Amino acid sequence: MDHSIHNRIVSFIWSIADDCLRDVYVRGKYRDVILPMTVLRRIDSLLEETKTAVLDEVRFQQTEMGLIELDPDGLKHAAGYVFYNISPFTLNRLAQTATNNQQRLEADFQAYLDGFSDNIKEIVQKFNLRAQVRHMANKDVLLDVLEKFTSPDVNLTPKPMLDPHGRSLPPLTNLGMGYVFEELIRKFNEENNEEAGEHFTPREVIQLMTHLIFDPLQGALPTTMLIYDPACGSGGMLTESKNYLTDPNGPFAVRETAVSLYGKEVNDETYAICKADMIIKDDNPENIRSGSTLATDEFGHLRFDFMLSNPPYGKSWKGDQRYIVEGKTVLDGRFQLTLTDYTGTPQQESATPRSSDGQLLFLMDMVSKLKPASQNRVGSRIATVHNGSSLFTGDAGSGESNIRRHIIENDWLEAIVQLPNNLFYNTGITTYIWLVSNNKAPQRRGKVQLVDGSQLYRKLRKNLGAKNCEFAPEHIAEMTRLVLEMEASEISQIFNNEDFGYYKVTVERPLRQKAQFTAERLAPLRLINGLEPIMEWAYGQWGDAAAVQLAEHEADLLDYAKANDIELDSGQKRKLRDAKAWQAANALWQAANRLMAELGQAVFDDLNQLSQQVDAADKRLQLGLSGGDKKKILSAISWTDPDGALVIKKQHKLTGAKLADLLAELDCTAADLPDFGYWPSGKAGVYTEYETDSDLRDTENVPLAEHPEANTAIQQYFLREVRPHVADAWLDLSKTKIGYEISFNKYFYTHTPLRSLAEVTQEILALEAETDGLLKQLVQFGVDGGQG
Repeated sequence: MDHSIHNRIVSFIWSIADDCLRDVYVRGKYRDVILPMTVLRRIDSLLEETKTAVLDEVRFQQTEMGLIELDPDGLKHAAGYVFYNISPFTLNRLAQTATNNQQRLEADFQAYLDGFSDNIKEIVQKFNLRAQVRHMANKDVLLDVLEKFTSPDVNLTPKPMLDPHGRSLPPLTNLGMGYVFEELIRKFNEENNEEAGEHFTPREVIQLMTHLIFDPLQGALPTTMLIYDPACGSGGMLTESKNYLTDPNGPFAVRETAVSLYGKEVNDETYAICKADMIIKDDNPENIRSGSTLATDEFGHLRFDFMLSNPPYGKSWKGDQRYIVEGKTVLDGRFQLTLTDYTGTPQQESATPRSSDGQLLFLMDMVSKLKPASQNRVGSRIATVHNGSSLFTGDAGSGESNIRRHIIENDWLEAIVQLPNNLFYNTGITTYIWLVSNNKAPQRRGKVQLVDGSQLYRKLRKNLGAKNCEFAPEHIAEMTRLVLEMEASEISQIFNNEDFGYYKVTVERPLRQKAQFTAERLAPLRLINGLEPIMEWAYGQWGDAAAVQLAEHEADLLDYAKANDIELDSGQKRKLRDAKAWQAANALWQAANRLMAELGQAVFDDLNQLSQQVDAADKRLQLGLSGGDKKKILSAISWTDPDGALVIKKQHKLTGAKLADLLAELDCTAADLPDFGYWPSGKAGVYTEYETDSDLRDTENVPLAEHPEANTAIQQYFLREVRPHVADAWLDLSKTKIGYEISFNKYFYTHTPLRSLAEVTQEILALEAETDGLLKQLVQFGVDGGQG
């Protein structure tokens, strides 16, 4: 299409807002009229030629066939499109037959809208056009807007026409109309700049994505192609993909009918724009769905050849959470993964990231729709834009890390391309294109390519929102070439899949404690968690009788809580009335006091010895303490101290088959057992396991590429990096998680040498000289000023 004609049409439509709506709408609301009216005018112009045939079909069905409900198939056939209008009106007729009676004009316009097929009515409803028509009629500008959109000075129809001066106006093709519509959206986004980019991705970014996703398949495209965008916005990625594939002068030049577009969009207006664009360009509008992609999987029965998307990032998915997870149970199979633990045992894992950022859920939706290569020879290819958090946010075992792991371990990640900052309209943050394929070329198998395109751009003369740069054609060509040729360079590096993986291992340290019986340390044993101030007051008022006569004092206890602003939930109120719980706590406190009287109040450096003495005293005093009771008492009177003795958790008798099984499980020798928390006790075959000090607990990330055997890799790393510095540490392999992250800064960081001391010294001296001269001028100015 001639872009000068395209620009004239856009300028004409843009002028309608200032000419007709200036005093009726605030500037930010012009789009509420201009976009739906542009869509409506285009649809109306397509139906004008077959209007008579449609009305004849209506009469035939009603009079000849006696149908009460009209057959839509017959009406579509008569209209020549998948939409129709059965009212006697067109926009031209509404404008030509209008009178000064705005109520009559509004009624006729509403009747015109009522005549559309359901698919157009849905667009009208999503645009909220009926309300706009009512508002324009009330403000007496509806006829002005109608006359502008049906003006003979501009041709929005698919046929050539003459303007009032006899000049030829070329037809506006479906593709040309798409360009006009997209340019209007871009201008409104730029004008408002609130959500620019949420549903409009810069065209040069989409062009790069289309090259990356399609160019590797030149000469090998499937005969029919299904293209999907789960966050389709205004449909730019879908239409740009089809344009690239069907361009008669492009590298593919496939038939338009060979490409089917599918998408889903949650925003009503944006959905209406996208569906209208599909209708304008003669694509199937039924393949565009309204609603949340994350909440419902409407295309779950389909597998797509190509998928492109720019999902929202940094946006909460809490509104969809109830459809995806319930507690820790994942409800939607798209977000459930089977992954192995570090021993290779399969486990069900969640693929749900933090609720504050759902962008990776859209990637998982696309991954769930990968088409096997057996169905189309090439499998599926995905190009999707993300910010940096998708690369590295989330620790090992988190939803984000699990998603990265799932994609990389299945060998689906081909490449990630870093884009320049300030490339998008609504954000200046760094963004990345992920290229995913389930049928990699042989030379790419087991490999991931990272391309740093952050410096490939040209500056704009004028900023568009946050966007201050763009790709030139040569930048797109260079990045495409680097990926296609899998070239390694300063800005392109090739890695093995496992280079991004790591074992997150837990390193434990033994607990060292001292202990001492004191009244202050034993006092909390008498109190129930959450009721401490109330119980302390009760025992102060009534002594031990408080636990025995609890029912008598219940009202007093509640009054005390209310008077002291102590709020109690339902569970705490139940505990407040539970005499058995009070009595059990009081009995434990009394038993602990008897132990204190028996064992004294000396400081014990070894909690293990004290524990043995407590056991003996319990028998002598016939207290009948349970193991749990003793543990509570010892916990109350002990504290962590680096000078205390190691606290023993358990003694293990390891001999024969039991020892052999453990050594096989840990893949080590008996001499290595301390590395895994089994310490020789000095007795043959007996190993000591110590309590862990949670304050000293640490984790280490061990690269997967260290060694093919997990235990060996972890142990070697531990012996090299940890044991030389912390002699009493050990590994708790049961807590080991596998994680994946990708850090562009790590791989593409370029060290800048510090300036020499001589250079810095010279700069400081120069600044001092400059400052000294300024001070002399200021002093002289003050003297002169004072004399003046």
